[in-house]
Parts: sequence; C-alpha cells; structure tokens
Amino acid sequence: MQSRRRARYINLVCLSPFHMQIACLDLEGVLVPEIWIAFAEHTGIEELRATTRDVPDYDVLMRQRLRILGEHDLKLPDIQRVISQLRPLDGAHAFLAWLRTQFQVLILSDTFYEFAMPLMRQLGEPTLLCHRLETDAQGRVVNYRLRMSDQKRAAVKALHQINYKVAAAGDSYNDTGMLSEADVGVLFCPPENVTREFPHFRVTRNYEELRSAFADARRTLG
Repeated sequence: MQSRRRARYINLVCLSPFHMQIACLDLEGVLVPEIWIAFAEHTGIEELRATTRDVPDYDVLMRQRLRILGEHDLKLPDIQRVISQLRPLDGAHAFLAWLRTQFQVLILSDTFYEFAMPLMRQLGEPTLLCHRLETDAQGRVVNYRLRMSDQKRAAVKALHQINYKVAAAGDSYNDTGMLSEADVGVLFCPPENVTREFPHFRVTRNYEELRSAFADARRTLG
C-alpha cells in the first residue's frame, strides 16, 4: 500500500504543470542593480552609464566599455570591488523566492560570470546562463566572449524544443528577443523608449505587478 501511494505521488509530481513551465528572468535591472551604472557612479565616468536600455547593439556597447576601461586604466578587480558592495534590489529576494515555488527558474543575462557570482550567491544561487570576460596578466579586460549571439532568445527556443512552456521578464532592448520567443513576455520597469517600441508586451512597474503577471502566466500556460 505504501509503495503504491509513493508511486502515485511521484507520478503526480512528474505530471504537474509546474514541471513543464520555466520562468526566464533577466538579471540586471530586474533582480540586481545595473553593474555598469554603479561602476560609472563610483568612477565618475559618465560614458559608462550606457546600458542595453540605451544601446540596442550589444557588441557596440561592449566595445565602447572596453575602450573606456583601457583609456582610464581600469581593471577587472576595480569593477569587482564595486560589485562586492552591491545588494539585490529591494524586494528581489522575496519575489524570486515566491517565483521558485511557482516555476522552475532560469536567469538569462548578458552580464559576465566574473561580475555576477557574488550577487547570485545573495539570491540563493539560481541557475545563471551568461558570458565570460578575457583578461591579461595585469587584470585588464582585453576582450569578452559571448556564449552565443542572441543567447536569451536561443535559450527560450531550445526550451520550447524540449517541450517546456516559458514565461519571461526583462527590462531592456536585449531582452526583447527572449520576450518575443517566450509564450508570455513581460517588461519590468522598462525605459520609455523600450515601452514605446514594444507596446505589445505587458509592462510592470514593481514586484507586486510582476508577481501578478507571472501568476497570470502560470494560469495561462497551465
């Protein structure tokens, strides 16, 4: 009798819609502060405030950042010292804890592992897919290695190919491919230029609204 109950429980868990749905989130601007903006404020270099909210082409943005770092002789440890003082956005930890009770969660970010890991530990170490930096022996950032082009969209497409349904949230130009590919796409605190160019995405302005959006997505996808 006990073994039959256990088998029935396992079957119910395996067939639960929860296990067929994945929430994909951007990291910076959704769960943690924008790292480059924090570094710009620390250094006083206004040009470093540019993010994917402002520059749609990620390669153009990164080449600009590397040029500025080189001009000012700023190295990876300089950036990491600023990151070590950052904390998740107010309410992010509670929102993520709730989301993980509703969906399996995957963080898709165009940041770099060399930046993100201290912040991920503060968030309970959800799974993160992002990119890597290349540095020289002195710690200068000499290049960046993208996992692949348009990796957020590609990740959602791959999840669809293995029969998952996806709800996704992000805030910037580089999230719109992911949101378009997802079954449900949501913007979180986007700038007006992104809202204006992508009016078909639901816009949320705080974690309460984002939680409501994912609760609606759960029902829709179920």
